[in-house]
Amino acid sequence: MGNGVREGPADFKGQDVEPVTSTSLPSEDKQENKKVLNSLMSGALAGAVAKTAVAPLDRTKIMFQGESCWLLQKALTLVEAYRLIYRTYLNEGFWSLWRGNSATMVRVIPYAAIQFCAHEEYKQLLGSYYGFQGKALTPFPRFIAGSLAGTTAAMLTYPLDMVRARMAVTPKEMYSNIVHVFIRISREEGLKTLYRGFTPTILGVIPYAGLSFFTYETLKKLHADHSGKSQPSPPERLLFGACAGLIGQSASYPLDVVRRRMQTAGVMGHTYSSILLTMQEIIREEGLIRGLYKGLSMNWVKGPIAVGISFTTFDLTQILLRKLQHSTSGER
Repeated sequence: MGNGVREGPADFKGQDVEPVTSTSLPSEDKQENKKVLNSLMSGALAGAVAKTAVAPLDRTKIMFQGESCWLLQKALTLVEAYRLIYRTYLNEGFWSLWRGNSATMVRVIPYAAIQFCAHEEYKQLLGSYYGFQGKALTPFPRFIAGSLAGTTAAMLTYPLDMVRARMAVTPKEMYSNIVHVFIRISREEGLKTLYRGFTPTILGVIPYAGLSFFTYETLKKLHADHSGKSQPSPPERLLFGACAGLIGQSASYPLDVVRRRMQTAGVMGHTYSSILLTMQEIIREEGLIRGLYKGLSMNWVKGPIAVGISFTTFDLTQILLRKLQHSTSGER
């Protein structure tokens, strides 16, 4: 037995160990790279589909949040939203309802790709840290993974969000395209303006992304536990995503209003220097509910639709890509 033990390593060293070392690690890296690429592609498609579907409602909400002209004293109800959409259609044409959507796509595609991919990676890291590798995370790590994912995406793509907000509340004569917005803001207001509203964005995205991912993942886990099915159906995914969007956006909405006011201050005749001063001015001029929750009823329509489509598109695209890769490797 002693000789066998000694001879084994010698034989393996010369023949077996080196080939295994040289092929297994690259194979694992390749699998990890595929997983990251799948997440990025699925997230990008999810964000693009969801935002395009609700673009007219999104522009309407931004216009109300930004206190645009005759909207000053009006609360955003579904009736007012319909009137604004119809008026915009009559004055500027059908495609004007998607004005700023190109800027939205430039922002939302990298944002959603980064957010969903980061969420998958943070889940894996937290799973390893808390000892849940390969299993569903417990509630607190689940919330943290969502918050970290949203924060990462917001930090990396914020100037694009600023540009989108400007394009949504200004006439098309003011900014001809995305590049023009960057040039004019940089020249007339300074590069620092591109990050105006950054702090309320981060403060808002922590509860928004955290609660959204937490709610969606929790509902999927409860569904699996009670139904015995490993995966929910597409309509069930839409419903879970809608609940996630409703909870997440309701919790972070006042900071979303503050962010939009700070982003559009340069073209709306206001100067907002901080979050607290912005909140104070909004409350003083418009009241607590009518000011900080302006457009919330629209968000209760738009938000659940967008988040539901986003989560569902991501999950289904992930499943499709895995099947395609599996069938491709099977054929080989």
